[in-house]
Amino acid sequence: MTPSIDSLVSPVKPKAERPRFDDIFMDLAVNLAKRSHCIKAQVGAVLTRDTRIISIGYNGPPAGTHNCDEEFPGVGCPRDSKGSCSLALHAEQNAILYAAKNGSEIEGSTIYVTLSPCIACARIIYSMKIARVVYLNSYAEYKGIPSDEGVDFLRRFGVTVERYVSGVETPVEQKVP
Repeated sequence: MTPSIDSLVSPVKPKAERPRFDDIFMDLAVNLAKRSHCIKAQVGAVLTRDTRIISIGYNGPPAGTHNCDEEFPGVGCPRDSKGSCSLALHAEQNAILYAAKNGSEIEGSTIYVTLSPCIACARIIYSMKIARVVYLNSYAEYKGIPSDEGVDFLRRFGVTVERYVSGVETPVEQKVP
């Protein structure tokens, strides 16, 4: 018995939902945060340009120095006068420094971070002409302070700042013009 042509042709299936690049890059930032040796907060960052990764980073001391969880187990590294880690670079700083060190074009890029930028990181982000910041959690909420100074600073000077909202890109066939 010969199969019919209809049984040989697979049925047309709707296009599978595709993750947005925001979802992909934020997922990566969340996973990078797990690499941090900080016992107080683990933060990850992904620096991108035109849907390509330029650099990645997570918070911690400069490479080759020490690991806070090993050198200061249970308590973490010494705090500065504002109560922040005195020995670590922030995730954004690590990502930006690595990109600059390797000659990557940073201007106009987007950075994804698991914690909104502090004011010091915001000044660096602005100075490097990063165009967009997407953050997962609020630094102000984490620190118990009234406002996200870094976010306010960036918005004041024209940088697009968005709190991340997960979602799935709508398949092409269903997009409304």
